Amino acid sequence: MRLVIAQCSVDYVGRLKAHLPLAKRLLVVKADGSVLVHSDGGSYKPLNWMSPPATLRVQAPEDTELETGVSEQWVVQSSKTDDRLIVNIHEIFHDTAHDLGVDPGLIKDGVEADLQRLLAEQIELLGAGYSLIRREYFTAIGPVDILARDAAGATVAIELKRRGDIDGVEQLTRYLELLNRDPVLAPVRGIFAAQQIKPQARVLAQDRGIDCVTLDYDAMRGVDDAESRLF
Repeated sequence: MRLVIAQCSVDYVGRLKAHLPLAKRLLVVKADGSVLVHSDGGSYKPLNWMSPPATLRVQAPEDTELETGVSEQWVVQSSKTDDRLIVNIHEIFHDTAHDLGVDPGLIKDGVEADLQRLLAEQIELLGAGYSLIRREYFTAIGPVDILARDAAGATVAIELKRRGDIDGVEQLTRYLELLNRDPVLAPVRGIFAAQQIKPQARVLAQDRGIDCVTLDYDAMRGVDDAESRLF
């Protein structure tokens, strides 16, 4: 990964056109070919970017650009479209490159991991007659958190989240589409389980025939007696 802090202007040319006037910015060049332009505000989102696959070419500016103070020009060309990100650099203040190595990927936080373990141990919370097939049932697109059977012997795929949103429902939908191609498992239905489920996610899940279950983490851990509470 290359990190460059530079006084620059940026133009996006293609299906859309956008211009960032001259200012000091952070330019991030990743090994996957993406280039991102950041300011010191706006949280995590870049001001503009080019997604991979793309190629970066550094070239000398035209005479008219030299007269305005441009010292070098970056042309980031998309490999799939005619879109280009053009960065006119006036001055570079910092330029370093770092090999980040192989990223291990996202590891679920302790709560999600505990929810998976606890629900596997207390699978009857989903209903009488449920039995566990296995945790982390691997598929070609990733592991299903829990695979189980209901009282009728049908296969059930459970996706667990700490806070359930639309992305989680979409993830479970993809798993269900793949699992239902397996004649040994099909038909497979889904359960979206979380401590909190956003209303939009609940509506989407119901529309796709996916059941929603709200989990009481403290009660599952045995540190809170849910039946003794007034509220």
